[in-house]
Amino acid sequence: MDIRRATEADAAEAAEVLRRSIAELCRADHHDDPAILTGWLANKTPETVAAWIADPDTVVMVAVDATGAIAGVGAAAGSGEITLNYVSPAFRLRGISRAMVARLEQHLADLGRRRAVLTSTATAHRFYLSAGYLDDGPPKPWPGGSIHPMAKELG
Repeated sequence: MDIRRATEADAAEAAEVLRRSIAELCRADHHDDPAILTGWLANKTPETVAAWIADPDTVVMVAVDATGAIAGVGAAAGSGEITLNYVSPAFRLRGISRAMVARLEQHLADLGRRRAVLTSTATAHRFYLSAGYLDDGPPKPWPGGSIHPMAKELG
């Protein structure tokens, strides 16, 4: 698996990975509620992903397999916030999310950030704890339940 910067040509496939990951792997957060799912997916379009890729303050990374298929999508803002980390359902439980987080953390460290922050879903909370993140305040209400602000010191 190779993790590289996304290009505009990746936008449509990356958006599809985001949409499928949310719809199929995050049921504990959206409970198959059409209103919650519609809201969550609203900005996961090829156009929006292309705008994120073009944003100079954001890095969007894709994990690609040997055939070039996108297996995961991650993003981080220059401020130190990891904003995306999703894996295609066809590639789950293969270490892609862990590798993506490590790559995004390295990018942030290269920018001089000493701390990474993110907001975790209930689905991903245990994963981020296992990756060294700590809760950074109480859970916050979210339409599907709660989300968890988290942080990790980089070094």
